[in-house]
Amino acid sequence: TLFAATPYEQLPSEIFSGEWRAGHVQGIAVDTNREYIYFSFTTMLVKMDMQGKVVGTVTGLFGHLGSIEFNDADGRLYGSLEYKNDSIGKGILAQEKIDRQWDTAFYVAIFDVNKIVRENMSAEKDGIMTTVYLPTVYQDFMAKVESNGKTLEHRYGCSGFDGITFGPKFGKSDGKYYLTIAYGIYSDTERGDNDHQVLLQYDTKNWAKYEQPLSQDNMHRNGPAKPESYYFVYTGNTTYGVQNLEYDAESNLWFMAVYKGKKEQFANFSTFVVDGSKAPRKEWLQGVEYIKKGKVLSLLDRGDRDPKNPEIRGWHDNIGAKGLCAIGDGYFYAAHGKKTKEGQDCDARLYRFIGGDKQGFELVK
Repeated sequence: TLFAATPYEQLPSEIFSGEWRAGHVQGIAVDTNREYIYFSFTTMLVKMDMQGKVVGTVTGLFGHLGSIEFNDADGRLYGSLEYKNDSIGKGILAQEKIDRQWDTAFYVAIFDVNKIVRENMSAEKDGIMTTVYLPTVYQDFMAKVESNGKTLEHRYGCSGFDGITFGPKFGKSDGKYYLTIAYGIYSDTERGDNDHQVLLQYDTKNWAKYEQPLSQDNMHRNGPAKPESYYFVYTGNTTYGVQNLEYDAESNLWFMAVYKGKKEQFANFSTFVVDGSKAPRKEWLQGVEYIKKGKVLSLLDRGDRDPKNPEIRGWHDNIGAKGLCAIGDGYFYAAHGKKTKEGQDCDARLYRFIGGDKQGFELVK
């Protein structure tokens, strides 16, 4: 089994993050030995032990730190880090009371978590974070496309990327693990090319040559020219795409937690699950005129069925969009965050995935 340490029966059913002056919780991750839990609060990272005692924090990020994932292979923490001048970026700068703009850039942030030993460590200066630039995300974000006779910004509705996890190639349950990211997708009910989730897989074996400390005043552009593979999942449009992407090795399932979409022709589920045992199919992408064919993944044949789109199945759980972490045997921590007088907090609660017709996750008491 992946986890040699605390069995899930002995894990706390709830871990409270405390209150932090930062953005809302975006992601959570637990290390392999289940000694520490990590919380991403948009502009800061919090490291705690499993009893909820703070070990350290990383501050000084003025981009959007989103979903996070602990990587067994190298013992480091990976997160999505975006800098852009859209409503999200402007909101962060207003919250941090900063009067300036950053260059638009999309990075994988990599934290050496063993070095996070005290509060208020600097993401730029304390040697705990490196970054790898993703030009493909930038290109899709900046692209203009022709769809239904209109020129639209952002290929596939790409708003950057958020969800991040490690797992095998789709259609396999073993072999090499790839860093897998999921796009944010703008909510736009008027366009038809934004009804897929977009997943990219990267081989990180030689990423050391790209890794650089981040200088927010001088954004570097070092990163792989393109991903190993590009995949599409037909779900209907969502509000900002896959917030949290999580691979569960035991079941070979990929979990996509989203803020539900607003298009009336879809059921607008909040949880979608990709069946990792099914190989991608080369298909025409519904609503996307500017791509001939793409590699399309299969949703798990369980859950509620979308009455107007029977190939789409999912759940209305509203669990995991602010943080989801698989800890083995179908057990997950999911983040429940709220605004407080002091800022933001998070309860990480233990769930089991039961995958019923109406209920996906069950709270573990």
